[in-house]
Amino acid sequence: MSAIITPFPRPARVVQVGFGREELQRILDLYGRMVAAGEWRDYAMDFTADAASFSGFRRAAERPQARIEKRPALRSKQGMWTLFGEGDQVLKRGHELAGVLFPLERRLLKVVVG
Repeated sequence: MSAIITPFPRPARVVQVGFGREELQRILDLYGRMVAAGEWRDYAMDFTADAASFSGFRRAAERPQARIEKRPALRSKQGMWTLFGEGDQVLKRGHELAGVLFPLERRLLKVVVG
């Protein structure tokens, strides 16, 4: 009589979407400039199986002033990058992060200049 050895079941690997090094560097650079301009004071990052998001806050207790979301499932459709405004309205979508961040960078220039 032989004993049957069953291995412990492996937990399912959770796939998580994240930001690449260059992407995160670009986002944090924008965050630093927004802090220097007095626009943002806090941030939050969220990573799920479907999307990664970065939110910039004027104050920690408020809703985010802007949210940058990376959703790879939309890569072949309207683009995997989305910029959301304060009321969760879509401000910009695109395939490139630089193009999606442009409305925030343009507003930053207005804050510094004017």
